[in-house]
Parts: sequence; C-alpha cells; structure tokens
Amino acid sequence: MKYRTMGRTGVEVSALGYGCMRYPKNGGRIDEKRTLAQLSTAMDAGVNYFDTAYIYLGGQSEAILGKAIAERRDSVFVADKIPPYLVFSRKDMDKLLAAMLKRLGTDRIDFLLAHALNDFQSWERLASLGYAEFLADAKRSGKIRFAGFSWHGALGEFKKTVDAYPWDFCQIQYNYLDERFQAGTEGLEYAAAAGLGVTVMEPLRGGSLVGKMPKSAEAIMKGAASKRSPADWALNWVWDRSEVSTVLSGLNEEAHIRENLALADASASGSFTEADKALVGRVRDEYRSLLKVGCTGCAYCMPCPYGVDIPNVFAMRNGLHLFASRHMRFQYTAFTAGLGGGTPSSAASCVGCGACEKRCPQGLEIRRHLAESHKELSIPALKPAIGLMRLAAKTFGGRRPT
Repeated sequence: MKYRTMGRTGVEVSALGYGCMRYPKNGGRIDEKRTLAQLSTAMDAGVNYFDTAYIYLGGQSEAILGKAIAERRDSVFVADKIPPYLVFSRKDMDKLLAAMLKRLGTDRIDFLLAHALNDFQSWERLASLGYAEFLADAKRSGKIRFAGFSWHGALGEFKKTVDAYPWDFCQIQYNYLDERFQAGTEGLEYAAAAGLGVTVMEPLRGGSLVGKMPKSAEAIMKGAASKRSPADWALNWVWDRSEVSTVLSGLNEEAHIRENLALADASASGSFTEADKALVGRVRDEYRSLLKVGCTGCAYCMPCPYGVDIPNVFAMRNGLHLFASRHMRFQYTAFTAGLGGGTPSSAASCVGCGACEKRCPQGLEIRRHLAESHKELSIPALKPAIGLMRLAAKTFGGRRPT
C-alpha cells in the first residue's frame, strides 16, 4: 500500500481510503459477516483510513466499523462526521460526539468532520454556536485528533470556509467529470496550499465511471495506448494530483476491493502522461454529451415524503441516454408503479415541496429533473395493464386464481 501525508497533520494515510456509507446486504439487511470480512481484507492490505458518519446506515456504519477495528485500533485512523443540521447548541455537539464514540466503541475519533457544509453560512452558524470551542475542548481531552469538514457547495464559499478556521483537513468531491464542479481542481489546490490534507470522495462518481459505461466512452478507453480498466483510469486520474491525501472508495464487492487495492499499491502522483490526460479529456467530453442529470446516487435527498425514489428515477433517465437502453422506459413505468411489490415511487408522485432540493449536495433542481424524467421515461399505454396486474396480485395474494 502507498501512503501519503495528510497535510499539516503529518500523518501518513493510505492512498486508498475505505468509504463506509454502503455495506453489502443480504435480504435487504446489512450482511455484517461479509462486511467485517471485507473490512479485514482492506486492513490486512494496509488500508488505514476508514470514513464513516453519524447518519450512515442509521448508525450501523459506525457500529460495524467499531467491531472491525476493535483489535487493531492503534493501526488505523477513523474519520467520522457530525451532522450540523442536528446541532442547535454546544450541548448537542457534545452529545453527538459521545454517541459517535459509543457506537464506534473507541475513546477517540482521529479525523472529525463537520458533515456536508454547502456554503459559508453553514460554517458561520456552527461557529456562532461554539463549534470552534467544542473542537478545542475535544482535542484537549483526546476525544478527537484533527478537525475538518466535508464540502458540497460552490468554490468561492469553499475558499472562505477554508480561511475561516485553522482546519487540519477537508473532504471534497473530485473526479474527471467534476474537475470544475463544487470545489474542483481550484479548490483542491487552494486547500492544499493552505496546509490542509485533502480527502477525495466520489472518485468514481457513484459508480457511473465504471461498470456498464456508454459504449462510445468505452471505445475511447479501449483505443488508448495505455491499457487500463475504467476504475484504473478514474482512480489514477485523482491519484495523479499530489495535493490529494487519500481517495475514498465505497468497497462492498470483493472483486472491487481486490482491484482497488492493487491500483492503490501501484499509484503515484505525476504518473499520468499528456497522452493519458488527453484520453481522459475525450472520455469526459463524451460523458458530458450524454449525461442528463448530475446525480451520484448518494440518496441524501431521501426519503421523499411522497414516496418518489429520486435516485432510482435519475439513474433510469441517465441509463436511457448513457446506454441507449430501451428497457429503461419499461422498467420505470412498471416498477415505479409498484408492479414488483411495494408502493408506487414514480416521479409522478412529486408535489413540488422542494424538501429534496434542500438536502441535495449537488445542488440539483430535483423537481425540474423529476418532471423531465417522468415525461421521458413513462409509457402511458402500459398503465392500464399494470393497474390490472397489481389488482390481481392484491386480490389473489400471490395465489393462482382457480
């Protein structure tokens, strides 16, 4: 495993960090045994930076991570995030930190982040409630080692936030599609110049830069002189930047873990040639020409009070355009109508309340995109047949009529 310095902290963190927002599931529930095995595999390979948050998986992310690191606590770093929207007083900060430590089963959090700041006012609000004093006290008591924040806002506001407090590190979204989005390359350079370590999230943009890529983008990569997998291109594009301290990847498939570990072991800043950069630029342009909604599938917009499965709707719309999949319209019309069980979740249920937009870290105009997605994806002629099938399923309870 390669290691990099986390800014002014001087701490050496693994080039690959383990994102704990999503764990593997079995029957709709977290597969704890498999999760613990995966976490152990990563630690055995030298991964020492594990990123979780108070809100991830309803607290189960922290609890399972705590079990995984119990016997190796001194050889790993835990990054955890405190949710500002649950903070209304200094007392709330202390209570949240205590709950996080209890879930993790540890006496300290190495890297504590203010979670998902999206403008300078977010920091000003926390500061007005005594957050700087809270951090100072937590450091003195040994409950935290380093203070940072994760960012989902504009570049100008990011710079102001970097300058407002002597942060140790920050976390930004960064990948070859988002070099000018949110903090972007300029923000990365600005934070690093200020002495902050920089953790990168969404290097694969929610998986949209790997897996079933658009055929046109895949063809560009296959024609390159450097033979790399899509994950190799995407991750090493980020690792190529010396300002990056660690790159978080959501590792919940064994094959992905093996590949990511191998790539991290061979990673190095400044390794991309001009030809490599030009190749990624061509792939980026191809994606941008096809992508309709800049959703990463983080699900911060959920749950929708009216039952709309927002990330799924957007994934289907992007799939329709990225992969020219004719089945997307049928899947959307049938399954978001509840044909596969459960309640209807199509964009048609949106009443325009806007609650989702307040929570979206990408700043998407979700209501507009939902309306456009429904118009593109729905097949009105199927609705009567779907209604009859749902009625039959309800009437006969899954039994064949006699």
